Amino acid sequence: MSEPLKLTVVMPVWREAAAIQQTLQALQPLRQAGHEVVVVDGGSDDGTASLAEPLCDRLVCAGKGRAVQMNAGARVATGNVLLFLHADTRLPASALKHLLRFNESGSAWGRFDVRLSGRRPLFRVIAWFMNTRSRLSGICTGDQAVFVRQGVFEALGGFREQPLMEDIELSRRLRLVSRPYCVDSPVITDSRRWEKQGPWRTIFLMWRLRWRYWRGESPESLAREYRSDVRNA
Repeated sequence: MSEPLKLTVVMPVWREAAAIQQTLQALQPLRQAGHEVVVVDGGSDDGTASLAEPLCDRLVCAGKGRAVQMNAGARVATGNVLLFLHADTRLPASALKHLLRFNESGSAWGRFDVRLSGRRPLFRVIAWFMNTRSRLSGICTGDQAVFVRQGVFEALGGFREQPLMEDIELSRRLRLVSRPYCVDSPVITDSRRWEKQGPWRTIFLMWRLRWRYWRGESPESLAREYRSDVRNA
């Protein structure tokens, strides 16, 4: 018998003042059910931390960078399952039901399917390819709200503190422990990045970066190109 589920949602944030309260309001039913929300601020200068503090169980300040922030949140978590949630992503209403089933399974980790918030039909196609690729490869991205048993995460040393591809790198190591537990009820992730940069531009950028990462190029050089491409979009 597995121990009862105690979930800790770890959310890295940076300059999310415009939306952080709405984001955290959506997680209040989990807190009311006895679970935990940890927000990790990476040095925001727009009031994100003060807006988040009343709506979470723990506010942590850490260096900027998702891997650094998520590791900092995991270190103070009290849950036996950690769920890493981006600030622009919403869990489905059925999330807790699926996580309870995961807790009773033999899997060490898992993720949700993803759906982009925009209405364009192309976004549904993109999400289908993202989810299908993830099911076939066992590799997950941060947009899919990865969850993992706390003991497994700690044994693996957490996220490698690199500036890009930390989710893919962790997936590769987790995949050696077990295949991911896949939840088909999707999280909804904000499509603003796709709409701002253009969907095809974003697709080609991410595939190009992943290909180069697979070939062994350093995350640092890929991060510099990613930031440059985003600024020039």
